[in-house]
Amino acid sequence: MKKLVVFDLDGTLAESKSSISSQMACLLHELLGVLKVAVISGGSWAQFEGQLLASLPSQQRFAGLFLLPTCGTQFFRYDGDWVKVYSEELSAAQRRRIIASLERALVESGTEVDQVWGDAIEDRGSQITLSVLGQEAPLSAKQDWDRDFAKRRKITAILEPLLPTFAINMGGTTSIDVTQRGVDKAYGIHKLEERLDLTLAEMLFVGDALFEGGNDYPVQEIGVDSIQVRDPNETAHVIQTVIACLGDGANQVLSAGTTS
Repeated sequence: MKKLVVFDLDGTLAESKSSISSQMACLLHELLGVLKVAVISGGSWAQFEGQLLASLPSQQRFAGLFLLPTCGTQFFRYDGDWVKVYSEELSAAQRRRIIASLERALVESGTEVDQVWGDAIEDRGSQITLSVLGQEAPLSAKQDWDRDFAKRRKITAILEPLLPTFAINMGGTTSIDVTQRGVDKAYGIHKLEERLDLTLAEMLFVGDALFEGGNDYPVQEIGVDSIQVRDPNETAHVIQTVIACLGDGANQVLSAGTTS
């Protein structure tokens, strides 16, 4: 039986860099009443606070909520307040190299945009993120920019030989995340396995980037049952199904996580 449901954030629980809806907040609160929940995303801790925690109805169930920002390179759990369990920080030299490589790959790819809102490259300490339209770009501009990931695949193809010792994954609507190799969402999942005394078979993952090169893909690669969703509306249906089935036939439904 599944004991932990793990979610991506942007594109799964919420629209890109937007707060979760009131419906999603209620569903997560209800889900936390019956199962442990983790959220693992390329977003920074500040994004978790603004997009997720600020919208949840109460802190009463936070003991069963585990948060892993920057693709699992950081881990927070609740003990009367949010405590950082670990943070796999990049060195100053690594960060400089990654930033220079991202800038070079962006230029060499020939990617052109009409407008950039805020900084395109963000140093999150344990992860460097390129958001091609800028960190503050409106959702309306981001949604149609690279729906098929073709533009980011072109940038990534140039980036990979420049950063052969790092993990490079695409996430959200316009982002490319760079972390230390081996320190990604699969790393975060293994930390959940270790610290919560769970097996991978007892976990279910829900995300929108489970394709090869997506920042959810490492979770699927290590064998966690996974459900591909297109947007938060599909995620809401998944949560509703899980909650509805817990009283009758829960084991069958929760054990049947598949990528589709």
